[in-house]
Amino acid sequence: MVKTTNFAHPIEVFHRTTWLEYVFFQSSDSPNFVTISNFFREISLPVSREAAFSWHQREQAFERLKPPWENVSVESRSGGIDGGIVNLVTYVGWVRLRWKAEHSRFVENEQFFDKALSGPFRFWEHMHRFSEGISENDSGNRTILQDEINYRLRGGWLGNQLLGGWVRRKLGKMFDYRHFITRSDLIDHFAYQRISRKTIAVTGSSGLVGRSIVAFLETGGHRVISLSRTSDTSPKSGCWNPKTGDVKFADDLDSVDIFLHLAGYGIAEKRWSASVKHKIRESRTLTTEKLCEFLADRKMVREGFLCASATGFYGDRKDEMLDEESSAGTGFLADVSQQWEAAARKMEEVGVRVVNLRFGVILSQKGGALSKMLLPFTLGIGGRIGSGKQYWSSISLLDAVRAIHYAMMEDGISGPVNVVAPSPVNVREFAASLGRVLKRPAFFPLPAFAARLALGEMADHLLLASARVVPKKLQEHGFRFRHESIEDSLRFELGRVLKSEPPNL
Repeated sequence: MVKTTNFAHPIEVFHRTTWLEYVFFQSSDSPNFVTISNFFREISLPVSREAAFSWHQREQAFERLKPPWENVSVESRSGGIDGGIVNLVTYVGWVRLRWKAEHSRFVENEQFFDKALSGPFRFWEHMHRFSEGISENDSGNRTILQDEINYRLRGGWLGNQLLGGWVRRKLGKMFDYRHFITRSDLIDHFAYQRISRKTIAVTGSSGLVGRSIVAFLETGGHRVISLSRTSDTSPKSGCWNPKTGDVKFADDLDSVDIFLHLAGYGIAEKRWSASVKHKIRESRTLTTEKLCEFLADRKMVREGFLCASATGFYGDRKDEMLDEESSAGTGFLADVSQQWEAAARKMEEVGVRVVNLRFGVILSQKGGALSKMLLPFTLGIGGRIGSGKQYWSSISLLDAVRAIHYAMMEDGISGPVNVVAPSPVNVREFAASLGRVLKRPAFFPLPAFAARLALGEMADHLLLASARVVPKKLQEHGFRFRHESIEDSLRFELGRVLKSEPPNL
């Protein structure tokens, strides 16, 4: 299993300087009093040592490797893994903790090292080593990544007795996740090593999917232009005006290879009213229409325009099996999705490939439906919604990001693409799986009338409607899912019983 990050990641250990801890601190430097703990993991990566090392050097590697259950962010940084310093902020409940780490002992393609200058640990040193291994594929490339951490907890002997086992389990869970991500991402990027890296503009880059795809693409060596709604630009960013469609890339660019349009007013942001529904529709249809007119008139996109859409396109279809060739449904979301996709087709008139990404329910602890369901299920009061017979077509955030990348790189893919896992389940099965993963009962249903009372019209479209959607086009083009079942997706996103090298990796 592996660790791979640009710097050490803080562990959520809350520290208060009590009189008892102070007493133990006085003897904490005595080797007979408190020993230094060691944590070691390694993983085999089917890429060259140079490729694996450069992936870790890129700025977004930390964001890519951050487990969704860790509430941590970069406050500031100077330099990179070749001698820089990074300041992190993490939270344990409402308590804010800071972690400062320094990089050193940098040897290109061989190792880098980070040491905590301050933070929740009394002592922390982390060595990342890269070495060549025996090839496991026809490419002749294989790298062994080793992570070795030496650490000492605060609180001396007592701290070690109270928290030692918990910290080791937390490290194991964290590195299982990081090694899975590292290996998965490198495999995906390695598959297109002979294709030149792309310049890609992204709207909606601050959203759940946007943040993840930007980090994924940047660590893969692509140049990513995050388009904000302000007029400020930098070498890595640009801006756009949703009302007029005007776009400005970084100063040295007048066009990009790929344009990824993810922006839109949140469907579940507020209880639906006439004004909210107007915002939902306009932020997808009118905005996309104006954006495409601007881009097409100035020929600002060379290869592909990928635009978000939704499985709401199919409407409420009970247990009918739906793929990209199925007809559109009826209702508000179906109408919006049809108009949304029609607006994007403007780019086809100037010879640009268009892909409509029909996203299902994206599973992530950081946002969306799953994040809202965690509290009641964790408390043991979760269960099916309505009859439980309606289908929710979902996909892990990891596979959603990978599917976007796949659609970018495979120029034979165009038109609608269902971004969902291949095994849709109904809400009763979804609730049962989430209960099993969390080891909680899932016997408390939310009746349909209660959902409507709480959410109004939105409940009928988002919670009670049924769309049994399958990813026919992705599978026909050879895309391989990391998580095919709902339980695999939930276990990965929630950090429950992870494996760093599953069979389909």
